[in-house]
Amino acid sequence: MRGILCCRPAAASPSSGPILSPPCSPCRGPRGVPPARSLSVVTGVESEVSQESPAKAVVRRRLILLRHAESSWSDRSLRDHDRPLSKAGRSDAITVSRKLQQMGWIPELILSSDATRTKETLHLMREHAACFLEAKVRYVPSFYSVAAMDGQTAEHLQKAVCEYSEDEILTVMCMGHNKGWEEAASMLAGASIELKTCNAALLEASGQSWNEAFASAGLGGWKLHGIVKPESV
Repeated sequence: MRGILCCRPAAASPSSGPILSPPCSPCRGPRGVPPARSLSVVTGVESEVSQESPAKAVVRRRLILLRHAESSWSDRSLRDHDRPLSKAGRSDAITVSRKLQQMGWIPELILSSDATRTKETLHLMREHAACFLEAKVRYVPSFYSVAAMDGQTAEHLQKAVCEYSEDEILTVMCMGHNKGWEEAASMLAGASIELKTCNAALLEASGQSWNEAFASAGLGGWKLHGIVKPESV
């Protein structure tokens, strides 16, 4: 009968004892329908294929590039590194810190030049915006010198952020000087950005780590959310 494979027992020989039958091919029912056991195997395979790993959540990382507030030139005997803030600069630092706090751009880590005008800017911001007090602070002396070098600041900032920031930290603020800060902001955002004294560029990229964020965004791939300025617009 077509469609049915059967196994017939082999004839026994009176002299040689019982003869074992060879292994049988699986019997198939009418019209070639496979047995239930085969169906259960196929179902198991489909179940395994459908179990996929869930996609990782997007981690957004914020980078604030802040130029120090206006400095004073009243004492010409001071080195450039040691110049303090002017009266206007002190007021601007307070205003910008409050604006960043209101916008929710609150740094968890602050990397700053060790120049006097930059340290004074940070001191005033922490004094008048309570949220800044929770941030870790690290002074990076090289931020002062690298800002004067053509085309060096963006890469230097990347190395500093990746070195000093843990991946759990999602917002980092770097404080420094022109021309480097303006140049770095423009290179990262892929747009011409002007940073006057106490201006802050708000940049964002995605990545499971800071290394991944810099690698995936590259130069020109950081999203510019805006420039925070002390004066009202």
